[in-house]
Amino acid sequence: MIAVGTEIVIGQIHNGHAREISQELAKHGMYVYYHSAVGDNEARIMETFSIASRRSNVVIATGGLGPTQDDLTKESLAKFLGRRLVLSQEALAEVESYFKRRGRPMPEQNRKQALVIEGGEWIPNPNGTAPGQYVFHNGVHYFLLPGPPLEMRPMLQNYVIPRLVDHFGGTRKLVSRILHFCGIGESDVDASIADLTCKDNPTVAPYAGEGEMVLRITASGPTEEACWELIRPVEDELRKRFGPFIYGVDDDSLASVVLRRLHETGSTLAVAESCTGGMLAEMITDVPGSSAAFVGGVVAYDNRIKESVVGVRAETLAAHGAVSEQMARELAEGIRAKLGATYGIGVTGIAGPSGGTPEKPVGLVYVGLAGPRGSQVYELRLRGSRAQIRIRSCKQALWRLWQELNGDSDVGRDKTGRGEKG
Repeated sequence: MIAVGTEIVIGQIHNGHAREISQELAKHGMYVYYHSAVGDNEARIMETFSIASRRSNVVIATGGLGPTQDDLTKESLAKFLGRRLVLSQEALAEVESYFKRRGRPMPEQNRKQALVIEGGEWIPNPNGTAPGQYVFHNGVHYFLLPGPPLEMRPMLQNYVIPRLVDHFGGTRKLVSRILHFCGIGESDVDASIADLTCKDNPTVAPYAGEGEMVLRITASGPTEEACWELIRPVEDELRKRFGPFIYGVDDDSLASVVLRRLHETGSTLAVAESCTGGMLAEMITDVPGSSAAFVGGVVAYDNRIKESVVGVRAETLAAHGAVSEQMARELAEGIRAKLGATYGIGVTGIAGPSGGTPEKPVGLVYVGLAGPRGSQVYELRLRGSRAQIRIRSCKQALWRLWQELNGDSDVGRDKTGRGEKG
């Protein structure tokens, strides 16, 4: 796969096509082995096509099919293949029709979008002005698709994938199972799965995220069931080794599994946030149906809000400060009482980059958890940017609640974490 566009190479936009197209092809048993990105430069685009043609029999390029001078994908491929660009009257009528439906004449510069590589085919674009291209040359299938996702997707689904399935058969399936972990480091997991990561089918690969990690088990086979027959024993073995640290699978998130368990037990949750500034509530409410278990939250950034809204005692602030075990406990207990929730979470800390002291450095965070069994406070020592510390604080808060809901509140506590029953 080749993503064309200077905006991708310099990091202005994310190359989302790489993931999406790879996933769609994998559903049909077709594997993507290489991803490339190249800027809007004819010589470099030609070189990228040259490299791709030597190592792949299918090349899919996205972007660079617009009407401007720096849209060079089609021109570069034609030059690399030694073919002319010819005007397709059918493609031209399609582009003109797009503008006619919008009550506008077609600008002359859009005429170039109807040029087709000699001997190739144009791919209709129902949502834009950039027809795609298909060319077969020296054993390599080339597909050119526009960059905008709303234009690319239907062309991928309606033309590219059917064409590839017809040609290659799509006889093998590719299935993945994703296991989500929290409370354990990537290095700890990696050291314990060396015997599994060396397998070819299924493969087991770890990926680190913000405040959590995932293991992806991927199998290929003639049918989906054959793939699952390969995946199940590996998943069972991983659950034997890491069971308490695995909180979900596939599209699960910490927030979604916590909310599901709260709903199953008829429980509710309220949160009081300081350093996370509402991020925890946002993670929770990003989950559809969260209102079934989430009562609400307060961003208690100012100490006056901590006192007047959440109910923190002035003596606690005076004696221990806003970033302390005692503050996290009172935030959790206070919001639980104020909003009448089964569980309350309080988060306070120093996200940085400034504000730290030798006694209370940047990254010091306290997570308070109050529930039917009492209250508990966890001390975290987190590293990273301000954004990373805030995200990791939220993930740790949800993880601690997940443990409590599963009766595993002593599992996964690292060396800097402390739990205290109140």
